[in-house]
Amino acid sequence: MFELRRSAPTIIIATALTAGLFGAALGFAAQSEKREATEAELKAVQSEIAKIKEQVDQDQVETDRLARELREAEVSVGESRQQLERIRKERLERTTRRAELAQEKHTREADISRERAALAGQMRAAYLIGREEPLKLLLNQKDPTRTGRLFAYYSYFSRARAGQIDRIEDDVTKLEELDGELEKEEAQLADLETSRREELAQLEGARSKRGQVLASLKAESRTRTAVLERLQREQAGLEKLLKQLRRAIEKFPVDSNAAFARLRGKLAWPVVGKIVAQFGEQRAGGVKWDGVLVQTDRGSPVRTVYHGRIVFADWLPGLGLLAIVDHGQGYLSLYGHNERLFKAVGERVTAGDTIASAGDSGGSSRPELYFEIRKEGRPMDPRPWFKAAKPTG
Repeated sequence: MFELRRSAPTIIIATALTAGLFGAALGFAAQSEKREATEAELKAVQSEIAKIKEQVDQDQVETDRLARELREAEVSVGESRQQLERIRKERLERTTRRAELAQEKHTREADISRERAALAGQMRAAYLIGREEPLKLLLNQKDPTRTGRLFAYYSYFSRARAGQIDRIEDDVTKLEELDGELEKEEAQLADLETSRREELAQLEGARSKRGQVLASLKAESRTRTAVLERLQREQAGLEKLLKQLRRAIEKFPVDSNAAFARLRGKLAWPVVGKIVAQFGEQRAGGVKWDGVLVQTDRGSPVRTVYHGRIVFADWLPGLGLLAIVDHGQGYLSLYGHNERLFKAVGERVTAGDTIASAGDSGGSSRPELYFEIRKEGRPMDPRPWFKAAKPTG
C-alpha cells in the first residue's frame, strides 16, 4: 500500500488560499455592513432635517402670505428654467441626430447612383454581346482552355451584376428606413418646440407673479421700521434653522481628513463675480451682513468650498433657495439666492462640486450669491479664508 503525502509547500499554499478566501469573505461582509449603515444614516439625516424643514415652513413661510407666494413663484421659475434646459439639450441631441441621418441618407443616395451607373454600363455591354454570344464562343473556339477562361469571365460578370443589384436593393431599403427615422426625428423636434413654447409661457407667468409679489413686499416695507422688522424676522428665522440643524447633525458627524480650521487662506471662492456687500456692513434696515454678497451672472455654477454633507437644500425667507454644507467640527458654509439646487439633503460633496446655479431667489433684484461661514453657529468673516482677495476667477 502506498501512503499519499502532501509536501510542505502544498500545505502552505492551500492554507494561504483558504485564509485569502476567508479574508475576502469577511471583507465583502464588512463592506456590505458599512453600506447598509451608511444608507441607514442617510435616511436618518434626511428624516431629521425634513422635520426641521416642516417646522421652518410653519414658523416662517406658511404664516407669511407674501413669503409663501414668493417661494411658490421663485420655485416655479427655477423649475421652468430647469425644464427649458432639459428641452434645449434634447433639442440639440435630436438636431444632431437628424443631421447625422440626413448625411447618411445623402451617402446612401450617392452609393445608389454609383451602383446604378455601373450596372447600366454592364447592361449595355451585355446588350452589345447579345444573348447568343456564349454559344457562338463555344462553337467557334478551337482552344478548349481559352473557351473555359471566357466562360469563367462570363460567370464573374453575371455574379457582379447580381451583386450590384442586391446592393442597390439593400440601399433602397435602408433609404426607406432612414426616411422613416427622419420623419420620427422631425415629429420629436416639433413636439419639443411645442413644449418649449409652453415652458416659456410658464416661465414668463412665474416671473410675472414674482414681480407682483416683490412689488407687494416693497409696498409693505416703505418705512425703515418695516424694513428692519422684516430683516430681523428673516435673520431670526435663519438663526433658528441653524440652531436646529446643529442639534440634528451632532448625531451624524461628518468624517474629516483635515480640520477645516487649517484651511484658512486656502479656499477657492464658490462663485466668480464682484463683492457688493462685505461682512459686518450695515444693511438697509440697520441689520449687519453676516457673510458676503457676490454679484454674478445668472446660472453661474456655485461650488462648495470644501468637502462635507448637504444638511439643508430648500427655500428660506430672505435667502431664497439656500444650500448649507456641514464640514464637520462645527463648521458650516451657506450659499443663498440660488436659482436652482443640484444636491439633496444627506448627499456628500467634495471641494469644487457644483451644488447650485446662481440666481436672484429670496427677493434679490439681481443675480448674486450670499455666502457665509459659521463655526458653532457664529458667523465669521469669509474673506480671510480664501486664497484670492476677490472672486474674480
